Amino acid sequence: MKIQSFIGNTPLVELKTFDVPADVRILAKLEFFSPSGSIKDRIVSYIIDDAERRGLLKPGATIVENTSGNTGAAIAALAATRGYRAILTMPDKVSKEKQGALRAMGAQLIVCPTSAPPDTAEHYVTHARRIHAETPNSFMLNQYDNPLNAEAHFNSTGPEIWSALGRSVTAFVASGSTGGTLSGTSRFLKLKNSAVKSVLLDPVGSIYHRYFHEGVVDPSQIAPYFVEGAGEDHLAKCMDFSVVDDVIQFTDADAFDTCQHLAQREGLICGGTSGANVWGAVQVARSMTKPATIVTVLPDSGNKYISKIYNPEWLSQNGFKFGEARTLEAAP
Repeated sequence: MKIQSFIGNTPLVELKTFDVPADVRILAKLEFFSPSGSIKDRIVSYIIDDAERRGLLKPGATIVENTSGNTGAAIAALAATRGYRAILTMPDKVSKEKQGALRAMGAQLIVCPTSAPPDTAEHYVTHARRIHAETPNSFMLNQYDNPLNAEAHFNSTGPEIWSALGRSVTAFVASGSTGGTLSGTSRFLKLKNSAVKSVLLDPVGSIYHRYFHEGVVDPSQIAPYFVEGAGEDHLAKCMDFSVVDDVIQFTDADAFDTCQHLAQREGLICGGTSGANVWGAVQVARSMTKPATIVTVLPDSGNKYISKIYNPEWLSQNGFKFGEARTLEAAP
């Protein structure tokens, strides 16, 4: 069987060590069980299959994409099995573990400054578009603006959650960069039950929080942050705010403290977006006044971030603490 056969149908586990009301459950889908180790396997396989059916992706082609690492890993893995070349651009804050894995699968990496403003030549999205335009027989997934991104989750992640939990689902909570996971999953769950609440989590320094609440994109509020794969410095067309009920901001410390809690109390070593997602799920759970089921996703494994968010020295150098993740813990 091909690796694509094992994408999706990831485990759904209940998290029980957080301080939330007794009749509120938090469940998380472990997306790092997918072959390349992240939720991005879903969208990459979906978009590549569609491109091959439509003749947009031809034998010997080059796949070009901008990525924070996980989409790139999925592209590199599928390119390796299907005979494509992969050229990937990414911001320089992407962990060395992610970069090393991509190179191991034969992808060509172009690392761009995280600080580069949107639409400048040095920005990793602009750089990828230019490479695509200049490379014959190339294909770009265009994950930020491609509706197939959200459609992949509408056809997989959403149905899997509904099949497992049905009408008990009260809210779906997730951070967003392209917006595909939140938009597609929420759209499916709301189709099944319009009362399901959809909550986007946005890091401080990203534009989505203010845009949702005020309809404003203020470039002066764009600021660096450490969490990878969440938030944006430009509006992604894939992000469908019509299915979003609320946007909550989180800090790097919120995400990393929760990652430590997940590792030390739940035995789950997860990436920074997983920490953010669970932190947000806890906030939503605490706001509930009646029995509820909050669902989120753990997009990738912490094995990709051992040199960063699980490294006491890196945490200390960047102003974070290690080993004190107890603020979210339930009473014994």
